[in-house]
Amino acid sequence: MHDSNPLATFSHVLHELNRFKLAYAHLIVSTEDDLRHGAAPVPLVALRREFQGPLIVANGFNRATATQALAEDLADAVAFGRLFIANPDLPERFRLNASLNAPDESTFYGGPKRATPIIRR
Repeated sequence: MHDSNPLATFSHVLHELNRFKLAYAHLIVSTEDDLRHGAAPVPLVALRREFQGPLIVANGFNRATATQALAEDLADAVAFGRLFIANPDLPERFRLNASLNAPDESTFYGGPKRATPIIRR
């Protein structure tokens, strides 16, 4: 999606959503790859200021960046898609600081099963 001024657009939308007392807003943030392909950077901190309810963010987060976003109060929750598909035991891997399977799109949504479980000692 392209917008001539995404910061102004999405700041306005989030501000206006406050009057509906939504359960939450879910934002898909731009990744470095998105930026390389022409997306305009929109600081999450600016969007966070506009929405008064719970904010869920997603897209490209890992354990460290999710923890940082939560610690800096940039979000109330972080959603994981690709990492969860590749690692159905993602919360346990995060808890153990275990290695992660790399997402393999050929296995998404019914493809051949290839996820490697955590090896317990």
